[in-house]
Amino acid sequence: MNGQLRNNIFPGLKVNIVLKKDQRSGKSTSGIVKDILTNSNSHPHGIKVRLEDGQVGRVKEILSTLDQP
Repeated sequence: MNGQLRNNIFPGLKVNIVLKKDQRSGKSTSGIVKDILTNSNSHPHGIKVRLEDGQVGRVKEILSTLDQP
């Protein structure tokens, strides 16, 4: 699924994100989405989310394929 579309992202989803500090290297961090921070329907660099552990970044890859609750 596409991490650039807000409709594909929801709390509880397992994703890979890129943190602000890792944008140059492209290093990704995986976690579970807690909050969606981007208000628009799409974003070319990925939807910004907060993970359950508090880290904030843009979704690069959606890891779980669970249906939306």
